[in-house]
Amino acid sequence: MMTADILVCDKIHFRHDPKWSGYLMPSEGGGGGLLICVACVIEMLESKDISSVRKTFAMSAISGALKCSSGGLRELLRQDYQVSMRFTASLLGMLHTTEDPVIEEKVQQVLVQLMLELQSEVSFHFVLDEINKQLSDQLKVKGFLPSYNLLGTLVETVPNLAHCLVTQYVPLLEHLCSALLYPDEALKSSVLYVWLKLFGTAGGSAAQSIPLGIRERVCILLSQTLANAGSVHLIKNCVGLLWLLVQQGEMVSVLMKSPDSKMVCDENQNIHTGNSQTICQHQEQQPLDHSHLPLILKQLLLSGDEVLQVTSAKCIAAVLVHSPSQYSAPFIKADIPEFLFDRLSSTSSEVLLWSAYSCLVLLTEDPLFFSQCHSIYGIESLVRSLTEALQLSNLEVQKQGLLLLTEILERQPPSVRLFSSGPGFVAVSEAVIAGVSSPCLLVATQGVSAATALFRLNHQSQPVQYTELERLVEAITIRFSGLPLLSSAHQRSSGHVKMSGLSTTASRFEAFLLQALVCFQAVCRLAEDCASEPVLKENAFTAPDKHSHAQDSMESLCHCLLRCCDSIWIPTVTRTCECALNAQILQYFYSVLSSQFTLLPPLMPVFANKLASSGFFRLALEHKGLLCAGNRNPELNASCCGFLQKLSMCLLSQSDPASGSKKHDVEEVENVLLYNLPSLCCRLSDWPSLLYEASGRQLCEYKGPRATQYCLVIMLHLALQQGDRLLPDQTVFSSVMWLLHSVQDQGSCDLPRSVLRSALYLLAVTQDKSQSLDRAPLNCISKALSSCQSFSSLYIHHPALLHFIFRYPELAEKFGPLVLELWLNNRAQHTDAEQSMAVMQGEKREDHEEETHNQEADTETEELVTLIEKHPAVILILLDMLCTREAPLAERALGVLEVQLCGKREYEVDLCSRLRPALLQALQRFSVENVGHVLGEGHTKQLNSLPLVLKLLCVTQASDPPLSSSYSKMDGVLFKLLYHVSNIAGRLRPTNTKSLLPALNYLYCCLSLCPSHCTDRAVSTLLSNTGLMDQLQTVLSSCSPTPCLPPSAFPPSSLLCCSNLLLSSLIKLQRVHSAQVHKSISWRLDTAVQQLLVQKRNTDDLLLVSYLRLLQALLDADLVSAVVCVSTGPGLVGPRPLGVQDGALYPLGCRGAQFLSSALSGLLLQKHELLLRASVNCLSSLLGFLQRKSHITVKYVVCQPWTRFLLYCLLSSGESCFLHPAILRLFTLLLLHSSTAVLWEPDLLRVMEAVERRGVKELSQEAAQALRLLLTQIQSSALQCPPTEGHKLRVRNMMEELNLQSPAKSCVSSVSSNILHVSDVSICLSDFTLTLD
Repeated sequence: MMTADILVCDKIHFRHDPKWSGYLMPSEGGGGGLLICVACVIEMLESKDISSVRKTFAMSAISGALKCSSGGLRELLRQDYQVSMRFTASLLGMLHTTEDPVIEEKVQQVLVQLMLELQSEVSFHFVLDEINKQLSDQLKVKGFLPSYNLLGTLVETVPNLAHCLVTQYVPLLEHLCSALLYPDEALKSSVLYVWLKLFGTAGGSAAQSIPLGIRERVCILLSQTLANAGSVHLIKNCVGLLWLLVQQGEMVSVLMKSPDSKMVCDENQNIHTGNSQTICQHQEQQPLDHSHLPLILKQLLLSGDEVLQVTSAKCIAAVLVHSPSQYSAPFIKADIPEFLFDRLSSTSSEVLLWSAYSCLVLLTEDPLFFSQCHSIYGIESLVRSLTEALQLSNLEVQKQGLLLLTEILERQPPSVRLFSSGPGFVAVSEAVIAGVSSPCLLVATQGVSAATALFRLNHQSQPVQYTELERLVEAITIRFSGLPLLSSAHQRSSGHVKMSGLSTTASRFEAFLLQALVCFQAVCRLAEDCASEPVLKENAFTAPDKHSHAQDSMESLCHCLLRCCDSIWIPTVTRTCECALNAQILQYFYSVLSSQFTLLPPLMPVFANKLASSGFFRLALEHKGLLCAGNRNPELNASCCGFLQKLSMCLLSQSDPASGSKKHDVEEVENVLLYNLPSLCCRLSDWPSLLYEASGRQLCEYKGPRATQYCLVIMLHLALQQGDRLLPDQTVFSSVMWLLHSVQDQGSCDLPRSVLRSALYLLAVTQDKSQSLDRAPLNCISKALSSCQSFSSLYIHHPALLHFIFRYPELAEKFGPLVLELWLNNRAQHTDAEQSMAVMQGEKREDHEEETHNQEADTETEELVTLIEKHPAVILILLDMLCTREAPLAERALGVLEVQLCGKREYEVDLCSRLRPALLQALQRFSVENVGHVLGEGHTKQLNSLPLVLKLLCVTQASDPPLSSSYSKMDGVLFKLLYHVSNIAGRLRPTNTKSLLPALNYLYCCLSLCPSHCTDRAVSTLLSNTGLMDQLQTVLSSCSPTPCLPPSAFPPSSLLCCSNLLLSSLIKLQRVHSAQVHKSISWRLDTAVQQLLVQKRNTDDLLLVSYLRLLQALLDADLVSAVVCVSTGPGLVGPRPLGVQDGALYPLGCRGAQFLSSALSGLLLQKHELLLRASVNCLSSLLGFLQRKSHITVKYVVCQPWTRFLLYCLLSSGESCFLHPAILRLFTLLLLHSSTAVLWEPDLLRVMEAVERRGVKELSQEAAQALRLLLTQIQSSALQCPPTEGHKLRVRNMMEELNLQSPAKSCVSSVSSNILHVSDVSICLSDFTLTLD
């Protein structure tokens, strides 16, 4: 009876002992149990009369009971061992005899469940023995498959069965090997499954117990099976087993030596006969070059199954990991790299990508990879796949891809280029940029490593893609600057977890920082290499004239490197090293800084100054002292020394042009630093002890304790020159003084010139914070300075040196003039050098440069002025330079004295009093040395300094106030100066305008500034000098336009202006004092009027002013003067005989009066201050002359329509114009001479209203006086349209307000006492005060 809950056969059950029957209840409780009789089941399975359906039903019931009931069947079978074995044998017999796959599967399932249920080693051994017996029967091969299936399932599911099998059933393992020789792929697949489970069970521990010979046979048979496999299931089992085998080193060796298909038959025969020794010997003889495994794996790579491709790649990587040098060649010769690169370009699987990258990384370790050009073949595929991989989320794939790219770039032979054209390099550059920009720091670090390799010269295309190189540098810099810096507070955080996380972050940051610095050093070296090869430096596709401005140029790359280094790298690295010092990072950092000095030499002075002023001397020296003492970190020491050497040489070369002795000094300093910086690995606090250390004689010029002291002095000098005080000033001063004493005490040992130069600088700069020197130290310093043949080689352009030398009279007497001369000379050289540097930098800010130049020149001049205030004797040195030295130096000395004189300082009067006697002596020397011949034929040096002496005399004259005591009398120095200057002016060549101009200018200023009681002697002296009068005649005559002479033959306008002004003063003062005239000057009036009327647009304003001043003086004298013989022409007076009016007005004439008035009216509209005043004054003199000579003409002049138009234009120019004192004076003149052009309304009324709006109190004193005269004239004049009573009242009120403000008196403007300097001409403003009488 068989039902779902009863498994008993009624026909035979009565024969069975009840003990074999039991009720199998579910392990979880409840109903649904199974009543079973074990004896019935056994007989049913063994009986041939029972149908397979019933047997299958019985198997299903037993299987279900074993799943649900735990231990019930085990208790029944444990009653008798024989029954248990018989039950198992029945199942095995049914497994071997049945042909129904369903029944076979069910029996196998029950057997496995039964073994798990029994958990008996006896049962296990029984099953294994039975399987071994069956496999030993070679005639029943077709029945082996169920046994192999069962064995594989048992090994997989039953614990410890694999270990039992490999240790106790070696014959069974032999059968498993032999089974792989049969052609049935299902059988092979089942057998491989068994091997797969044996090698993979418990992490492969059981596999180590398999005899070595069997394992080797398995490797050989597996290789053959995989090579000939056709079914997918067999291939996958083969590949799975292969993956397990290649992880064992000894198995890899066997697999790589496995024979190819030609030897399969022979080996099969050996396997059949069990000749294992023959197999092993043949394997040993098989060369790796003929290994069959790479070909098999290559076939798997070609398959369309991605799983097989991944496993194949993993197997290749596993084989290569054991010994890349041994196993790479077979894979490379089998073209595995080619197929791996193909897989890269055709897949997006992260696993496959990682596996392929890993294989290729290992293969690149073999030079054969590159010699067979696999790198060239696959670089494009790699770049394409890497670009896609960097967009994935798997960071390991990105790291591995970048690692592969790095390995290829690093190992590629230089003779074979990877990128022959620009597009290829651009593509890989973009991939590297994407890697560097990754948010993952590990990926970015690997990307920077790839960039480092890419920056090699052999990887650059032609033309070099400088733009892409810049993009790479900028990408690394941006990624570099975006990193969060770990502060020292973070690093001191407590807590193991927190510290661990911070430590990991810090280590990753340091790794990136280090790799980034290595990369930056690589690109700097690349730039240096490109600069040394003209083919790479110049882009062949850029026009030659655009190379320096092209963006895709080496210069542009160098600018980019310097910019990034200056703005990002330097501050980031320094901030990082403030938290924790890293010797390796600092080594590359200083190496990068050193590289900048060779890339852009024109910009290095600015860069070096910035580094030095930012404390990099101290920084590098402190790093040397902290990290390099005791011969530690020699690479860092060498890097620091190289940086300090280049920084020092660059700073030194700025002040020392590489020529002559200075070039020798630079080489001397370079050698001192070169031999002594490496050993200078101590803290700065130890430097004073080194400086005070007593040293013996210097056996070697650049080595030894003394040379070390020299090195310290030079370093202190260069650092202090940039504001970096390495030691306190007092310590430096005393140490240097001790060094000077120590050297001199040795007698035969003098300081090198460069060291003495640094010592002098240090003494000068640190003197202010130290005690003053007494006689002994001063003698020591004087002796040291005198030991140098050329003091200029010791000079440093610094204000402290000036003040140090002049602070001590002993030094000032001996070295003062030399220092002062060098200061003036080097000031110009220093400024020129900075301007040249700005031009080389490409700065096109000309206005800014000029402004900076002027500011620096003013600063240095002010430094000398300050020196003069402390030490007045400097003035005499400057004056001696002015008189005796060459023109450039003399001119600079003059400039300083001019600034000193024009500074409006309290001691200026005394200064002028000191200068005048010295200037008088210089003029007397000129006169004596040139007696008997015209000035211009004597000594060249004196003649070159004569213009400068005269200019200084003019400045002195202008700086001495008119009311000073020196003007109280004309005897003494002032009169002698006037006499000598007039004589010199008379003896000069007319073409010597450089001297003649200041001479005439000085004479003019003397006459204008001279007090009234002294003017008689002055004017008499000048008028008696016929040479001076001839000189004036020559100048005035040469200004007449002559068609045959070129414009360059005419005298400068400034000279003509001075001549006119001097002549006007002579005319005026001669008329006042009736001085005797020994020689008159001829002067044409018509030429002057023509100049004012027709040629005023082409004439300098100052020259027009001088003409007006001269005309004013002549008109005041009614055009008759003993000084000037005025001539005229028919253009002014008309044809002869002259008419009554022309005769009365001769030599001006009626027409000339009209021309001159018209010219003056036009000049009044120019709105030039001096020209406006001179025009009004000249018009006043003209109207006075006409009033005295011809009433009709003066009436005609003031009433002509042009006058009305002039007033209209002036009134339309705004209040600031018609309230000007000169315009107010013009109205007064016109009203005084009864001009009908002036109307009360709107002219005078507008003036009144403008004054009322502004307020009388807001008017200047001169304007108030001019307004008072105008109002007075209004009250006394009869206007065509007279004002109303109300207007008259307004006039009276305004007059009263003016009288209350200031009394009516002649106005002397506040500006009348000043001198106006226009170009090279000094004008006395008192000559242009408005004539208000």
